[in-house]
Amino acid sequence: MASSAQLWDEVADDLAAAGHPVYAVDLRGHGESDTPDTGFDTPTAVADLVASCEFLGLKRVVVAGHSWGGNVSVRFTAENPHLVSALALVDGGWLEPAAAFASWEAFVAALRPAALDGATVASISAYFRTIHPDWSPAAIDAAVATMRIHPDGSLSQRMTLDQHMSILRSIWDEPPAPWYPDIDVPTLLMLAIPKGALPPLANRIRTRVQNITAPLRHATFREYADSEHDLHAQRPHEVAADLLELARSTA
Repeated sequence: MASSAQLWDEVADDLAAAGHPVYAVDLRGHGESDTPDTGFDTPTAVADLVASCEFLGLKRVVVAGHSWGGNVSVRFTAENPHLVSALALVDGGWLEPAAAFASWEAFVAALRPAALDGATVASISAYFRTIHPDWSPAAIDAAVATMRIHPDGSLSQRMTLDQHMSILRSIWDEPPAPWYPDIDVPTLLMLAIPKGALPPLANRIRTRVQNITAPLRHATFREYADSEHDLHAQRPHEVAADLLELARSTA
């Protein structure tokens, strides 16, 4: 959500080097895609992915989705089994904020986009380097590119606040769990355990995700200790290696 396909570049490089065609989709309002007035919800995102596959002539793809993209990928796979050979959920695909937050208002307060008044490419790049010290320069540049860059070096959000809130409402109203029973392909659950998480916290995170995703019949867990939510940006080579193993298992 509010991210960019560019953050997948280093993962894609490894996959392509191994001989796999790779397509990374900017959902509407993200990256270089158009930003129409409507359609900022999970069902429309799924329809956009179906249209992308039809346009590109893709069949039996390995689908990888991160965060809200994981939720989108779950529904995409359940509704379009003829298009999917395997599914990877990258620290997402199990988002159920109504179970994690006391109220809709608390959820919105936590996920509301930050104000960018006065922000520049230089200031945001320096900020990202501080909070993501183990990200590569390419990943830092990709994180900056999730925002709209103006000729004077200033930044702004690509989506309006209303569009951002529309996605949050869809995440709140449409958890992915009802779609799990319709998924019949190998599914890799790639779980980020936060940096410094002590064993009790790590176990709570692990148990929560396992309980939510229990209806997935062909699920395999892969934990990333001391990790951030953006696994594909922080640890792209490990993510790529796991995706390659998933692809090999479905050959």
